[in-house]
Amino acid sequence: MSRPCGQRPVMETGEGTEETPLPLALTRFQLSEEYGFLLPHPLTELPAPYGPWMEIAHDLPQLIASHRLRSQVHQMPQLSTRHLRGREELHLAHLVLSFITMGYIWQEGEEGSVKVLPRNLAIPFWEVSQALGLPPILSHADFVLANWRRKDPNGSLEIENLDTIISLPGGESLRGFILVTFLVEKAAVPGIKAIVRAIRAILQLDEETLQQALQELAEAIGDMSKALKRMHDYVDPAVFYAVIRIFLSGWKDNPAMPQGLVYEGVSEEPMAYSGGSAAQSTVLHAFDEFLGIRHSGESNAFLHRMRDYMPPPHRAFVEEIRRAPSLKQHVLSSGDAGLCAAFNRCVSALADFRSYHITIVTKYITIAAAKAKAGRAEPGDGAGPSAGKPPSALETKGTGGSHIFSFLKSVRDTTREGTISV
Repeated sequence: MSRPCGQRPVMETGEGTEETPLPLALTRFQLSEEYGFLLPHPLTELPAPYGPWMEIAHDLPQLIASHRLRSQVHQMPQLSTRHLRGREELHLAHLVLSFITMGYIWQEGEEGSVKVLPRNLAIPFWEVSQALGLPPILSHADFVLANWRRKDPNGSLEIENLDTIISLPGGESLRGFILVTFLVEKAAVPGIKAIVRAIRAILQLDEETLQQALQELAEAIGDMSKALKRMHDYVDPAVFYAVIRIFLSGWKDNPAMPQGLVYEGVSEEPMAYSGGSAAQSTVLHAFDEFLGIRHSGESNAFLHRMRDYMPPPHRAFVEEIRRAPSLKQHVLSSGDAGLCAAFNRCVSALADFRSYHITIVTKYITIAAAKAKAGRAEPGDGAGPSAGKPPSALETKGTGGSHIFSFLKSVRDTTREGTISV
């Protein structure tokens, strides 16, 4: 419910703090001034002992298309993870092992999924995951944040000069899907920095800086929407739906793998993890906490579960914003019409971004599913084994396992309700 500007609110639980928190410093949370949540300058090669992993990872689309990936994995040596040094090597190892795992599970489509991940893949994947505090499955942190490189090292961050490090079936459409999402993350960076400035401004009662920071945040969210629109130019809906989507699917809330997955040598009991999802991007969680947007019921529970798929320092950043003095309360108490308007512009921009995301999902899942069912879809470049029969288990769900439209609309609507009536 929106509240009139100038009406002092009752303190809501979980908002505000008694003591003044330490100023938010991006570096404390492994965030970068230039790249935000993106991993700056990811490594593209692991040390020599990990050659067997890299060899398979660089050939994944071909190995999957020729149904040879599983046999290659079975021949892979059991490698120790103790030679991996530092965060960058661990992130590349997680990226490589997560892509190999997704290919291994889904090589034969959803009807040919496996129940056990072999120990020579499961044990190192588990160990690297534990070291990073990430789950042993492909997540947004791998797929986008750590999976980019410049073609020309001195060139710009335009999509023409970018490429992925590791790929899966889907050819140019997969590359486009990853890199457009990268550009959305990059567009968010001024907004992340604006949040830090805004929280400091609230603590210092500096209304002018606060209003300027809110203006920067609204502009950044608008730029994220512009970046997302480029999906149409780079991603073919038929390829996304019939080829790419299955490789992002997890083994939690997925009828194709109701029991989950046994990680051999790690646990005898199967474990369930959600697939990759935009809900795993820390950006929107940070914006929601800062703007005081409270999602409801199942949507809120799903979003909070997705935080377990973020690198722990990024999760801690969201928590720090939650503990900071409440922006919404500050704006309401101020009675400043200009500040209320600036706040509302941020909320509206975020609701617009979420509405546009619904438009994208409609095109790439709902319409693509209808066309695939009607037999009109013709997957193009680099199509994998699942091209012939599009996955049906997740037809109405996102790859993270949420009931996609009810979730997206609920989240968009609660965002809209976050405005302040002036």
